[in-house]
Amino acid sequence: MRSGAKIAVVGGVFVLFAGGVGYGAHSALGGGDDGGTESKSGAVTKRSGPPSAEEIRTTAKDFLAAWASGQAPRAAQLTNDAAEAEPLLSSFRDGAHVSGVTMKQGKPVGPKVPFTVSATVSYEGASKPWTYASELTVVRGLTTGRPLVDWAPSVVHPQLGEGARLKTGPTAAPPIKAVDRRGRELTKEKYPSLGPVLDQLRQRYGDKAGGKPGVELVISPADGADGADSTVLTLAEGEPGEVVTTLDADVQAAAEQAVKRHSEASVVAIRPSTGEIRAVANNRADGFNAALGGQQAPGSTMKIVTAALLLDKGLVAADRKVECPKNVMYQGQTFHNLDHFDIPDGTFTQSFARSCNTAFIKQIRKVGDDAALSRLARDTFGIGLEWSTGVPTFDGSVPEGAGGEAAAQYIGQGTIQMNALTVASIAATAKNGGFRQPVVVPRSLDGRELATANRRLSGSVWGQLRDMMRATAQWGSGAEAMAGVPGDKGAKTGSAEVDGQATSNSWFAGFAGDLAAAAVVQAGGHGGDAAGPLVASVLKSG
Repeated sequence: MRSGAKIAVVGGVFVLFAGGVGYGAHSALGGGDDGGTESKSGAVTKRSGPPSAEEIRTTAKDFLAAWASGQAPRAAQLTNDAAEAEPLLSSFRDGAHVSGVTMKQGKPVGPKVPFTVSATVSYEGASKPWTYASELTVVRGLTTGRPLVDWAPSVVHPQLGEGARLKTGPTAAPPIKAVDRRGRELTKEKYPSLGPVLDQLRQRYGDKAGGKPGVELVISPADGADGADSTVLTLAEGEPGEVVTTLDADVQAAAEQAVKRHSEASVVAIRPSTGEIRAVANNRADGFNAALGGQQAPGSTMKIVTAALLLDKGLVAADRKVECPKNVMYQGQTFHNLDHFDIPDGTFTQSFARSCNTAFIKQIRKVGDDAALSRLARDTFGIGLEWSTGVPTFDGSVPEGAGGEAAAQYIGQGTIQMNALTVASIAATAKNGGFRQPVVVPRSLDGRELATANRRLSGSVWGQLRDMMRATAQWGSGAEAMAGVPGDKGAKTGSAEVDGQATSNSWFAGFAGDLAAAAVVQAGGHGGDAAGPLVASVLKSG
């Protein structure tokens, strides 16, 4: 804080003025006060229990007053983690170039106190007002008993996570105007799920698209963390360069609407014949792009790959009978089907369409190769080949498994990790007959190398696999979800048990025409229940 500044407190609003210091009441900040009560003998008794309403109101007022006046060390001492709080509170002015700060304290709700920050952000002649809302929580200090602000970066700004920081300056990359494959503009305002993708496209291609930098207040991720700067306030517009994507505004709009049906939902759509990504959407409170970066067991959607392996080795055929008992034991572990159903005298198509776990697990001994599933997933479906989509992605993992772990992998559990992108790509490969690496911007934009699989599905395997997915969509476990999708269509359902979750994750993969899509809904239940309708609505849009 510059000498000659003072702060006035009027009606719960803290305003920084030029003039004398005027913050002399040492007790207002609790300096030297351990929050206890003094006995007649002079001893101090540490208070315990939740903070009182008066303590909550006063602590919040003192913290906001110190922060508003630029006294970061004093404000930090009013938190329960001064060492972490002080650098971030200091950078509010020094790094983010914030001045003229006023803070309006709201009515507490229990220990939580909402407040509104109004300020001006200025940098080298560019200036803009900035207003936002946040909240703090007052707790009892564990060692002192003092009422303190429970420190978290989100106190400074609700979008700040651990290690992230606010900073103002010239943009690291010029702005971009992202357009879909038909030239229609894609914005965060119209397509909120694309926020992380557009930020990453700007970071990677902004300086290649011919634009000029502007001046922005941004949230920068923690050092070493994935992700791009996220714009909070634009002080001076740069000149955007145009980046053409493979996305389709119509399919993206359908995906945005679809994920709104469930919290923790993600969906991706791909054109099988080219690998072009048509839509990416998420509905998550944390803003994480789980559709492209998530890592979870995909459940029985993995049976598309497992079925391809068994067909490729000639151990099964679509019309050949296989055993589907209620339960099966492998390497000391018992596996069962949903509700312990069985299919007496059924074919492999029936087991696939109804997602019979035991029919798949009973084939493991015949395969006789612990690395076979991992190898086919990589060499034919392109899983784990380090894709270059144009933005950061997790491209799936199918490690080698043995014993009970191998049995779990055959039905998409255990150590297998996927996301909506990788499962959509698996469905696209099944539809196309060969792997085409997904891309969100054309290779021609930067000449990057794309991943290629070693081989295509054989004609026989490809035909049988598509027919089994068609059966799943027509009369199997995916029929209800896919009922309204017209034309040639195929599907595979999946549910994945996750440790500690009362309800399984819902997965669904499908294709229709020249579009394939996959969705996952956290704790959504069976595949057709939650994820299935999301995929169906996206397929209909294409």
